[in-house]
Amino acid sequence: MISLLIFFFVLSIAFSFLCSILEAVLLSITPTFIRQKIAQGSKVGLLLREYKKDIDKPLSAILTLNTIAHTVGAIGVGAVAGEAIGTGKISDAIPISYESVVAVVMTLAILILSEIIPKTIGANYWRSLSGFTVQTLRFLMFILAPLVWVSQLITKTFKNEKNKSVLSRADFSALAVEGANSGAIGVEESEIIKNLMNFESLTARDIMTPRTVAFMVEENATVNEFLNAAPSRTFSRIPVYKEGKDNITGMVLKDDILHCVVEQGGDQKIKDLMFEVNVISDSMPLPELFKFQTKERQHLSVVKDEFGTVVGLVTMEDMFETLLGQEIVDESDKVIDLQEYARQKFEEEK
Repeated sequence: MISLLIFFFVLSIAFSFLCSILEAVLLSITPTFIRQKIAQGSKVGLLLREYKKDIDKPLSAILTLNTIAHTVGAIGVGAVAGEAIGTGKISDAIPISYESVVAVVMTLAILILSEIIPKTIGANYWRSLSGFTVQTLRFLMFILAPLVWVSQLITKTFKNEKNKSVLSRADFSALAVEGANSGAIGVEESEIIKNLMNFESLTARDIMTPRTVAFMVEENATVNEFLNAAPSRTFSRIPVYKEGKDNITGMVLKDDILHCVVEQGGDQKIKDLMFEVNVISDSMPLPELFKFQTKERQHLSVVKDEFGTVVGLVTMEDMFETLLGQEIVDESDKVIDLQEYARQKFEEEK
């Protein structure tokens, strides 16, 4: 009887141990690892891609076998223990039945030997166990096909948002922080990843240079008048307006202005050198803005609000600064953060 008891106990724990390892390995395998295996021409990579694409199927096979192992083991151990040990109490001083002791031992064994230990092994050695996992899963899914089919049918009936990823932007940001804390990536890299995850939620208004501190030039001014009024301006692209800054008519390049001075003396008007400038809404999301600026091959755009009022300027540099999390400045920049400078001016003028 004792031998039979041990047999049912070991059988249950062994199959449960196997299931826990398979589950831990399957869930730990990364898309990058799968792509590497496929690039090496490995059949393991192709099967892993198939299993990860429809992960409910292999998980159903694992959970089915695990449930069978636990059920058969518990019934077998309980029945044999009842015959071999009896149902009486340990002693009058300890009013606990032998069946209760067996149940407690079985529970602890399942927790430690078939959950904690195998899942730790699977999570740490998933790379070396990937081939074994694939072959084992193929066999399990074949012999348990009817049960897996029923399990999948039930799962799909109650499953919502089937194509929705289990990872959110917040999860990727948290992973970046953990990566920096563990030393896997640098702190600067972590910040860039977090900024990238936040990029979609920002609009042109969030990163633009406010109109109050934006440098512009009147279109009827001559090149010499512009240079005399602003000899040390370092901006390479300058918006051009007519009569008022709400009426921006184009943009002029500082290189064209300097070339005009050298070649023609600087008597030409600014409007003769300007070209069309793009106008965007202040609510345009940054990914859309980046795509727009790249397609139009323009570094600068004018930002207007819903009422058609010019509220600022936005450049490709502004977007790169947002991604990097720091201002891009050179030796000629006197003001680092123009948005902060605009706020200071507003406070001073109140």
